[in-house]
Amino acid sequence: MSTNAISAEKSIFSSLKSLVLGLQHLVAMFGATVLVPILTGFDPSVALFTAGCGTLIFHFCTKKKVPVFLGSSFAFIPLIIAVKEMHGGDLAYAQGGIMVAGFIYVILSFFVKQIGMDRIKRLLPAQVVGPMIMVIGLNLIPVAYGMASANLLIAVITLGTALVVNFAFKGFTKQLSILFGVLVGYAVALFMNQVDTSIVTSAAAFAMPAFSAPKFSVAAILTIAPVVLAVFMEHIGDITTNGMVVGQDFIEDPGLNRTLLGDGLATLFAGLLGGPANTTYGENTGVLAITKNYNPANLRIAACFAIVLGLVSKLGAVLKSIPVPVMGGISLMLFTMIALIGVKTIQNNDVKFNWKNLIIMATILILGFGGSYITSATGITLGIPVTDTVSISGLSFAAIVGVLLNLVLNGKEA
Repeated sequence: MSTNAISAEKSIFSSLKSLVLGLQHLVAMFGATVLVPILTGFDPSVALFTAGCGTLIFHFCTKKKVPVFLGSSFAFIPLIIAVKEMHGGDLAYAQGGIMVAGFIYVILSFFVKQIGMDRIKRLLPAQVVGPMIMVIGLNLIPVAYGMASANLLIAVITLGTALVVNFAFKGFTKQLSILFGVLVGYAVALFMNQVDTSIVTSAAAFAMPAFSAPKFSVAAILTIAPVVLAVFMEHIGDITTNGMVVGQDFIEDPGLNRTLLGDGLATLFAGLLGGPANTTYGENTGVLAITKNYNPANLRIAACFAIVLGLVSKLGAVLKSIPVPVMGGISLMLFTMIALIGVKTIQNNDVKFNWKNLIIMATILILGFGGSYITSATGITLGIPVTDTVSISGLSFAAIVGVLLNLVLNGKEA
């Protein structure tokens, strides 16, 4: 075989490999991305289309360096519902609020650029970032278990398959552990009559997403826009986690200002067409951690798949038919990996376990993870009220307290 033929064969294999890895990323993000529009009333096809386009916008803004997928943000759910009720069920006003939130993100990106990355990084040492990453994973694990509990047998088979492939195989097969887990879980669910096949059979082959124009009202804007204060810290946590997995400092290069700009423009675009706000996805960071394949092009392939799914209803219906416990089993694996990344962040940066750092780390963990249980048990809200419908709590509240506490306790060392 000639050198040119061998080179062409390798190129074809590499392309097919990237397509399959992109499909795996799509499967990982699909459930959460379509769940948000289902809960709020937005069109799932529009959500997929805007998530795909938003991801490509993000990659353009970040010099194609950051392996991130943008999906529907859960933080906006209660606010969208509140605005919807406020305006007689008209979601167009929620779109307007989402667009303003995206615009604020864009403004923040320019503000961060003026401050400088050195100051940002000094505010986020490992004793703050590590627990933040742990909180992200730990808060998501109960969500995954809730999904898995719909049918624990299917969830365990799905999770078990993914783990066996991940630990027993090497190379490209190992990188497809999530996809194999979903396929086996889906087959078992199909055998147990747990798959709603009518979703697939009733879906049209092609359909244009139901795009809609935004409307604006002061009440809707004041309700939705303040959530940016909460998701800002979540964005920092997600980008930092992604960088820790890949082994690169994305806060420095391409820069937090660029990631914020990409997120903001993607959210602006989503609001313009009738989709929910976009955000970086922990599910896809979990995929990166498991596969050890960090090529950002795979995420752009997933974005293109998402755009196609928004237009090809039949293919989208197949993914919609994946049973909840299958996604729950896979999500348990993904979210556990994120929590472990937080532990490795503390370990790899040689954080000193003195009383100051222990207090900082414990405070972030308690406020970020334990706070939700304290709140549900006592009715006491741990957070900072912003408006009658918005409060900074959970990870965002824990991160703010952690940063301030580190500045107080470590002083010039921070």
